[in-house]
Amino acid sequence: MTVPIARLSFWGVRGSTPTVDPATWRYGGNTPCLELSAPDGTQFILDCGTGLRNLGGRWISPNGGGPETHIFVTHYHWDHIQGIPFFSPFFAENNEFHFYSFRSKFLGRDSLQQVFEAQMAMPYFPVDISAMNAKRKFKEISGGDSFKIGENQITARWLNHPQGCLGFRIETPAGTVVYATDNEPGDPKLDESLRELAAGADIFINDAQYTPEQLASIRKGWGHSTWKHGVDLAREVGAKTLVLFHHDPDSTDRTVDSLLRQARDNFDSVFAASEGMVITLGATGDTVQAHMPGTRASLKREAQFKAQVSGVTDGGKEFQEETIVRDISLQGALISLQNMPKLQSELHVTMEAPGTNGEQPMRLKGYVVRIDRGEDAQHTQVGIVFTD
Repeated sequence: MTVPIARLSFWGVRGSTPTVDPATWRYGGNTPCLELSAPDGTQFILDCGTGLRNLGGRWISPNGGGPETHIFVTHYHWDHIQGIPFFSPFFAENNEFHFYSFRSKFLGRDSLQQVFEAQMAMPYFPVDISAMNAKRKFKEISGGDSFKIGENQITARWLNHPQGCLGFRIETPAGTVVYATDNEPGDPKLDESLRELAAGADIFINDAQYTPEQLASIRKGWGHSTWKHGVDLAREVGAKTLVLFHHDPDSTDRTVDSLLRQARDNFDSVFAASEGMVITLGATGDTVQAHMPGTRASLKREAQFKAQVSGVTDGGKEFQEETIVRDISLQGALISLQNMPKLQSELHVTMEAPGTNGEQPMRLKGYVVRIDRGEDAQHTQVGIVFTD
């Protein structure tokens, strides 16, 4: 019997505006864009921020993604639509795209199509909309709608954000993904709407742009949430895994690390969204697996380094062993271990810095995002993302 598998890929995770800053390199600076490949072959794109350009470049050809792709736009603020003119598959005539979002009271009928075409209008862009040869269909939906695409059930609900925003629940045969970015808690009716949307989700992607202190003071009314509200809601509705999303442009990687640590102290399964992160639903043995493939790897070193690694096994036992660290980048590394560490647990890695002849050892910390059985039954291949 074939096990249904869904893959959720993160192409843009930053909120409000893109960042090009070494301090935000590890989590990424592109604005929101996710790709969901359902078990029945249906292709979904969630939002069209600057991450959309990278997604288009990664498809095998300009015709990539299959004959039809379904694009859900949560709302029309700039950071969620600014990738549209730069998505190369829109310029290939064999492609067909179905767009879904709401009718804005500021734009009226055909709001979604107006927003799409305005991206290419003079004087904002030098190429006319007529250059986009792909077939495009637009469907206006509302916060109470529910419908099917292939074998997948789609539910839309209103969220609390200036000028309106939709959250989406996509139920696939492999599991349920809820995408609820740009939402501020505090409106009783819309809070209940979000609870309904997130109930029992395998993956709950929630806005975590601000700290609780910011939301209680200077950022109140701006339409965003915190790690704490995400944790509280995930626990309340029985969501299995929480993903912190829509990182503030002023939040450095270390800031996001801190928010993640606080969230993980209060909820068992939490990830901070990072460009290149892929979550697999429905894999044998685990409901959710997440890993960082070799993207953004221009700074990766192919050499292998001897290291000492300590952590906690899946059974809760502390371990320490000497091993090899390879495929190391600023973002993370792949480590061969005899012990099986706990997914999302913290590992401490001490290794010789390149070119120092054993002096000045490097001491790093990271959390486990991927566990693979190696060809050698005695070892496990462990992927970690550095936090320090």
